[in-house]
Amino acid sequence: MAIDTHAHYVPAEVLHTLEESARDFGIALHRETPQAVPALHFDYGLKVRPFFPKLIETVEQRLSGMAEMGVTHQVLSQWTDIFGYGLPPSQAVAWHRLMNSAYQKLCAAYPEHFSFMASVPLNSGELAAAEAAHAVQAMGAVGICVAANVDEVNLGDIALDPLWSKLQELGVPLMIHPVQAVPGSRVNKYALTQVVQYPYDTTLAIGSLIGSGVFDRFAGLNVLLSHGGGLLPFLIGRFDRLHSRMNKQQQHYAAENETSFYLKNLYFDTIVHSPRTLRFLAETVSTDRIVLGTDYSFPPADMAPLSTLQASQLSDIDRGKIANENALALFPGLKTQLRKGDAIGSPISHN
Repeated sequence: MAIDTHAHYVPAEVLHTLEESARDFGIALHRETPQAVPALHFDYGLKVRPFFPKLIETVEQRLSGMAEMGVTHQVLSQWTDIFGYGLPPSQAVAWHRLMNSAYQKLCAAYPEHFSFMASVPLNSGELAAAEAAHAVQAMGAVGICVAANVDEVNLGDIALDPLWSKLQELGVPLMIHPVQAVPGSRVNKYALTQVVQYPYDTTLAIGSLIGSGVFDRFAGLNVLLSHGGGLLPFLIGRFDRLHSRMNKQQQHYAAENETSFYLKNLYFDTIVHSPRTLRFLAETVSTDRIVLGTDYSFPPADMAPLSTLQASQLSDIDRGKIANENALALFPGLKTQLRKGDAIGSPISHN
């Protein structure tokens, strides 16, 4: 069984509900024509581009796409552009509850094919923690996904300790995914948002979490970094060098150890678009910290992830870890949602 840990999908129930009562959530659903692909406009001013077709495809289409890739199971996460972190607390809770409820129903109907990471409002650490607990304990979420920044503020600079504490207590991982719903002036052409801004966003997020001491306060917190960890694997030496040479008081730096020390808390997906780069990632962070990912639904997706893994020339054992075993280690709740025997001991094709 190949487990895709980075795939995006918006169940039809979400749009159906918005068709009837979008204003209850502080959202307007926009279509140029009745059949046109919809776009969400949030009352606080954010206007998100229309949904990508694969984000809102039918379940049958999604299963067909997975089969073509050789992926048996996807751990789904929402589109970070529509997290709506600027919504008022009550509407934010309702919006994320709707998205998570739709995931819960989808995964209950197709437990062998889908699990989900819940989204939570980040209006406050306490509110985020409460929603995380509800999503995991009452809805079956196997993890929590958050955007890498909130209105251009790094995660490490937001008072989210209640959320980190709750995730550590629940024993579920955090996925950090970049977001740039409105491209900045320097990245609004040449696909620089997707190519450069997204990895940069992830790198700033994890650098801020480490630098602010989150992993010293919550040593049991596990984090999955999107797109091969952004720039972190390539800058790890620079991070470590500055740990010893920066003015820590001036930089508000609280981490007790070099950045490389905290690799034990981090997982990285395979979405690096190059077998050679994937091998470098494995050599840098170890194959025990890498999980299969595709970014399914978006243009940069790796639609042949097992071929990429094969081309990396990693050993059969390491490829098996990346395609299956590491995901089960990262998401403890995943085993209970899979049919007995589906995910354990299943060899990955070497052809």
